[in-house]
Amino acid sequence: MRRVALLLLLVCALARAAAVVTDGLLPNGNFEDGPPKSALVNGTVVSGANAIPRWETSGFVEYIESGHKQGDMLLVVPQGAHAVRLGNEASIRQRLAVARGAYYAITFSAARTCAQAEALNVSVSPEWGVLPMQTIYGSNGWDSYAWAFKAKLSTVTLVIHNPGVEEDPACGPLIDGVAIRALYPPTLARGNMLKNGGFEEGPYFLPNASWGVLVPPNIEDDHSPLPGWMIASSKAVKYVDAAHFAVPQGARAVELVGGRESALVQEVRTVPGWSYRLAFAVGDSGDGCTGSMVAEAYAARATVKVPYESKGTGGYKRAVLDFTAVANRTRVVFQSTFYHMKADGTLCGPLVDDASVVGLRKKPAAAGRRLLQFL
Repeated sequence: MRRVALLLLLVCALARAAAVVTDGLLPNGNFEDGPPKSALVNGTVVSGANAIPRWETSGFVEYIESGHKQGDMLLVVPQGAHAVRLGNEASIRQRLAVARGAYYAITFSAARTCAQAEALNVSVSPEWGVLPMQTIYGSNGWDSYAWAFKAKLSTVTLVIHNPGVEEDPACGPLIDGVAIRALYPPTLARGNMLKNGGFEEGPYFLPNASWGVLVPPNIEDDHSPLPGWMIASSKAVKYVDAAHFAVPQGARAVELVGGRESALVQEVRTVPGWSYRLAFAVGDSGDGCTGSMVAEAYAARATVKVPYESKGTGGYKRAVLDFTAVANRTRVVFQSTFYHMKADGTLCGPLVDDASVVGLRKKPAAAGRRLLQFL
């Protein structure tokens, strides 16, 4: 009997170790499974660290129902009927079983309430990051954010923390729809020196979230939610999918929503003196962003500006840029020349997709010569 008991314990331990998180919402990631009413003070304030099933809370945390009124403000929940609000120094956390050494992206939705200068700390020990929320990109006040990490252990703890210092603790951000997706670092595809040039590998899109996913600024490529790419700028880029946006190629693309403050960057290995060709698509995501757009591309000493007249209904054009490498590594950079806003006042911009770099394997007659060709 003792052997049988030990065997059962071993089987259970192995099963638990193998039950890693799968792509999608975390357990109770949409907070629809709420605390008992006895654990809510004044109807919303959560008392008890484990009152919300599958989550551990600390500090001033509120359990909010869609339509809840705070003064003259009506709080709206993007997914389902419930969300949580984090007051000053409050946090929510959940332990996750993951594959050690694997890469993951966390996606979650957040909205400001009454505070204006908010930020969220997201961490999976020992990694951490700060997501600024001063700029609201979504027309309904909600944005979805992505943050990536490499699992150092087989069990990790995800923490979303509000470091705010508002006088009113109820002015903290709302959090909803916390999800995860395993990332598979892309390798070089045949005929393309760029990794993930079509942006097909990236974070999870929340169901029915028609506003895309923001990839925050100052993201390095080692832990990027867009594998292979860095966000080397002070503003986010928006990751969009074909289910809700017009995408030139494949199922996903990137919208440059921050003007020159929104830079998408990747380094490629090159041979000094050799010539190369960067090809890419520029368009609009069909989200009502209209006007005269210009997407810029840089590589070595070559630059190009691609004009695109957007009607906001989708469409794209293709462009190429020839450049001569001056170092063993060349940075490929995409930016938007101008800021753009939709009629509702939210930021938008040109779409970039289907990017590739190929070697021409010959020295051009004029080094650094620029070539733009529309196909």
